[in-house]
Amino acid sequence: MKILLTGAFKYEEQQLQKIKSLGYDIIFIQDERLPLKIDVSEIDIVVCNGLFLYNDITKFKNLKFIQLTSAGMDRVPLDYIKKHNIKIETARGVYSTPMAEWVILKILEIYKKSDEFYKSQAKKEWKKQRELLELTDKTASIIGFGNVGNEIAKRLKAFDVNVVAVDIRDLDVSKEAFIDEAYKIQEIDKALIKSDIIILTLPLTEETKHLINKKRLRLMKNSSILINVSRGGVIDEELLIEGLKSKQIMSAALDVFVEEPLSKENELWNLENIIITPHNSFVSDKVSERLFKVIIQNLEGCL
Repeated sequence: MKILLTGAFKYEEQQLQKIKSLGYDIIFIQDERLPLKIDVSEIDIVVCNGLFLYNDITKFKNLKFIQLTSAGMDRVPLDYIKKHNIKIETARGVYSTPMAEWVILKILEIYKKSDEFYKSQAKKEWKKQRELLELTDKTASIIGFGNVGNEIAKRLKAFDVNVVAVDIRDLDVSKEAFIDEAYKIQEIDKALIKSDIIILTLPLTEETKHLINKKRLRLMKNSSILINVSRGGVIDEELLIEGLKSKQIMSAALDVFVEEPLSKENELWNLENIIITPHNSFVSDKVSERLFKVIIQNLEGCL
């Protein structure tokens, strides 16, 4: 079978040999964003991230399986894939640990005013901060309780945080190790009202676009912080800017944005009560090994 690999994953030579040993004929392209200049009509399998944002999937006449290197499926034409019975798998679980660690780091950076200490250090200034916060007994709502949410909850419980899960599923708290309360997504407002920390880990769909809007920002405590590691479109960014400026919420930490890379003209850069990282929370020294294991297992399943 013919398999198209892309630069979405950095393959080592022994990994390519492993794929070849399964009987696959490898075709490799580095940049998914460029129009393909090869005949793709006989390709059976594609391992990619955003290839079909830039290339027409209908040209892949023989496509049977897509392995995504991302955990989400918002970059592929799902309606076409379902209609043509193309099997698809994600990298679900591969990035959960580093993303959970990133979330905990940003909460602590905000609560412990790390930026103020860094500024003082740069000035060689001995200046104490007297208004640091503790995580103990705080309430954190995780909106979208999948693998990433579960890993975040596991770590929050170590800090004696009251963890609230909000999901499309009807979660049974008695069967979940790391949550204290649970709401369906339709009841999200009940969770937001009581939360000191709101963490977004849900997929971007038509239903979740701008889930965090003016109404929901107003429901949040003035002392609350908002963390987003899902997709930028889950938040109405313009209204979040207004909310941060007016101190409707205390702070935010964002790793994802509607526009990526984030434009230098975007007003988010100018706010003092925000932490911005360049869609980097998923990165660690372990993810490549985990991802290749997923790829190989799924390719073996296609034989």
